Amino acid sequence: MKLVIAQMKHETNTFSPVPTPLARFARGSEAPPEGDAAIAAYRGTGSAIGAFIELAEGAGAQFVVPVAAAAAPSGPVDDAAYEHIAGRIVDAVRAGCDAVLLDLHGAMVTRTYDDGEGELLRRIRAAAPGVPIGVALDMHTNLYDAMGANATVLAGYQTYPHVDMHETGQRAGRALLAQLARRARPTMAWGRQPMLPHVMRQGTDDSPNRELQARCHEMEAQGALAASVFVGFPNADIEYAGLSAVVVTDNDSALARRWCDELLERAWSARAQFVYTPEPLKQSMARAQSLAAAKPPGSGPIVLLDHSDNCASGGTMDTMTVLGAMLDAGLQDAAAFAIFDPAAVQQMIAAGVGAQVTLALGGKLDMPSLQLKGAPRTVSGRVRLICDGRHRNVGAMGRGELQTMGPSAVLDAGGIEIVVISNHVEPHDLAAFTAVGIAPQHKTFVMLKSRVHWRAGLKSLAHAVVECNGSGVCTSDYAALAHRRVRRPIYPLDAL
Repeated sequence: MKLVIAQMKHETNTFSPVPTPLARFARGSEAPPEGDAAIAAYRGTGSAIGAFIELAEGAGAQFVVPVAAAAAPSGPVDDAAYEHIAGRIVDAVRAGCDAVLLDLHGAMVTRTYDDGEGELLRRIRAAAPGVPIGVALDMHTNLYDAMGANATVLAGYQTYPHVDMHETGQRAGRALLAQLARRARPTMAWGRQPMLPHVMRQGTDDSPNRELQARCHEMEAQGALAASVFVGFPNADIEYAGLSAVVVTDNDSALARRWCDELLERAWSARAQFVYTPEPLKQSMARAQSLAAAKPPGSGPIVLLDHSDNCASGGTMDTMTVLGAMLDAGLQDAAAFAIFDPAAVQQMIAAGVGAQVTLALGGKLDMPSLQLKGAPRTVSGRVRLICDGRHRNVGAMGRGELQTMGPSAVLDAGGIEIVVISNHVEPHDLAAFTAVGIAPQHKTFVMLKSRVHWRAGLKSLAHAVVECNGSGVCTSDYAALAHRRVRRPIYPLDAL
């Protein structure tokens, strides 16, 4: 038995000005890892591709990994990058295999294709019409029919934050291996609802997604090979952005259809619970200070979520709105993670640890989709630390995966320690803080440019959470995003 195992992951924010060339998938190298290097990078990690490698080795199968490409979310993928990655995968399939296992995202948009994953699957199917294809997908998949029509098994994450990536790879991989062993015949049904759930209401700690994912678990316990509700990625202005569902059964198409429709109806009935209305930033700052004043000694920090500028949703990670409000409020004993500003990092490296510097921090990237100009803020402070920004995740999300923040520095701006980085990395793991010498559990305030993933490794540290409505292309204000291409009518953009 010979398998092709590959990864092609990118969540595309079509409103983001951050470019997505091939180098963004390379994580500090010239190109994404291939072959033995790709296997070494992901073997034993908490990723879906890591699960595929584990299953293949456990089954005694031959396998090749033509490419393992993953990039932090950003704007549409350059055509050259897409053709490089997709070409490696299709060529490996064309060379001959018994099955294909793919670790994809499900919300990749390229300069040419709104459905990057569906186009890849179409090409694989054309190269090898009968080959079984198993796919692990992110919960933020925007499902197009080409994905369902060309795959054999689709299985999505059932947690947000995504702490079940490895388990999802196992679900997809085991179903496909069962087919190869003639122990199962996967049959799939899929569908969509005209709704755009706000990301800030998609967490699986909370209703209504908690109950939807619990029902997926029940279906699998009742015999489904895989059951998935995809809440979708609304920061993509494409036709089929939004919520969808897929159910895979063992040769029972009627049951797959019935269960899929049930999940879709449950989601539609709960649509109002997926709507998010942010509070004004000034009010959030005042509330944070009140919470800090009443905080018992020794308790964890007040977490300030700068959720409009989350790089894991394609944000620039350089807007200064929330950090500026913290500085204006004179917050003390605080840490901020992080500002993406490679030029500022280089200034601090040139000055050296201990030097006093004045920086035009952040605000280097314009956001024309929101009609916003970058707005740097002049900040003075002492360079406290300089490092290479490399660390491995220690928490449940992406366990063991290498993160590369690039050259990084910490600016002590009086009461706030500001982490400044050169590559986009969302703060969802404690290792990101230990890499820069900060113990967030001992701070009074911790600002995170994150939406939900921070809960994976840092939620247990927090005394309280304040969601701060800053600025950026991850805004929850759908009016500011000005969707023009998404199908209409759609809730809550339209009164349905």
